[in-house]
Amino acid sequence: MEKFLWAFLIGGSICVIGQLLLDGLKLTPAHTTCILVVTGAILGGLGLYDPLIRFAGAGASIPISSFGNSLVKGALKEFEGAGPIGVLTGIFEVTSAGISAAIIFGFMGALIFRPKG
Repeated sequence: MEKFLWAFLIGGSICVIGQLLLDGLKLTPAHTTCILVVTGAILGGLGLYDPLIRFAGAGASIPISSFGNSLVKGALKEFEGAGPIGVLTGIFEVTSAGISAAIIFGFMGALIFRPKG
């Protein structure tokens, strides 16, 4: 039960930060998303995001900040094995499933709900 509480509090806190950026600073959703991804990447590069995921579980692994962490983790892992070119291949290898799923489910959602615009 405690694990669910921490996941809710940490995930909710990340969402509150995003909402404060949107409302308080009048940033666009794209700017807010970029800030959260870059923050996750910086925390991942410093080795601080993985302990947060171990502590909060889905509360830290589901928000968009986790995508930045995944980018850095993949780049660093492949850099160790393949050198500088591994930075690019690592980014694509780790994130390709998530990006593909977003495209496929977005397309399916558009077919079902017929968005306007």
